[in-house]
Amino acid sequence: MNRTDIKIILAPLQGFTDVTYRNVFSNHFQGVDEAIAPFISTMGQMRLKPTRIKDVLPEKNKNLTVVPQILGNVARDFIFLANHLFDLGHKRINWNLGCPHSKIAKKKRGSGLLLYPRLIDFFLSAVIPELSNTLSIKIRLGYKSKNEIDLLLPVFDKYELDGIIIHPRTGIQMYNGTSDHDAFEKAVSQTRHTLTYNGDIIDLDSFNSVAVRFPTIHRFMIGRGILSNPFLAEQIKGIIVEKDQTLRLKEFHDDLFDHYKIIFSGPAHLTGRMKGFWTYLGPSFKKNKKYLKQILKSGSIECYTANVESFFDQNLEFFSQN
Repeated sequence: MNRTDIKIILAPLQGFTDVTYRNVFSNHFQGVDEAIAPFISTMGQMRLKPTRIKDVLPEKNKNLTVVPQILGNVARDFIFLANHLFDLGHKRINWNLGCPHSKIAKKKRGSGLLLYPRLIDFFLSAVIPELSNTLSIKIRLGYKSKNEIDLLLPVFDKYELDGIIIHPRTGIQMYNGTSDHDAFEKAVSQTRHTLTYNGDIIDLDSFNSVAVRFPTIHRFMIGRGILSNPFLAEQIKGIIVEKDQTLRLKEFHDDLFDHYKIIFSGPAHLTGRMKGFWTYLGPSFKKNKKYLKQILKSGSIECYTANVESFFDQNLEFFSQN
């Protein structure tokens, strides 16, 4: 059955889900409705480097709707960047309060700011009236404790938002452990805002588990699951494509490789980027260990392409079959 009631959002993964990946992906696979772009950091004194926004330029994002994400905690700098994005054509933006990395969190950015509900309240009170865009927020349950969200949701409910994306882990958990479904269920009952679920949807079974438990949730953000299984959104929505999966993956890989080959200046940069994708995609094939290891050890473009050809020639079974 085609699940038209479900909205799938591609999560922002730095170094992976850039505009090149988004455009190539949407040429080969269906089911993803939009993407949140990897975050753009604000700069002090209301400054902006053009290189920081090139990933979200509308003329480069024609294949898949993209929502820019901003990382920052200074209201005037946030407003400056947000309104510049509006002038480019972006009617919606997202505030990153979920990044768990310590270098960011210790500066009271990303999930590190979740420890300070009053600062968030002060920030939103200054920002919301000055935005031309609408704003959604991506959060975790808290930075140190899952109970921090109890103080955060009432703050968010004071403001008009596009919605809240919740990854049900704490910041200090990073991506360890499992998503806390009990905590997410509690959050559903604590806010008036539309929620998006984000976390540990890696296959159809894990999606169904979440969807059954939270029947009022219709928006799902998926990152690592789609990198590992590019067919996942199609499988969730019941979209059937009558074409061999391995062939589709090979065509997708080759297209992505060709596009990155134009962008990256040196062979190490190109193979390094592609190897990163293989750390997600490779383990989704059964009996992959020997051939995946050869790809990841490739020292040149020629060696890499030969090893990739060898990998696909094995016709290994892909774990997630329709």
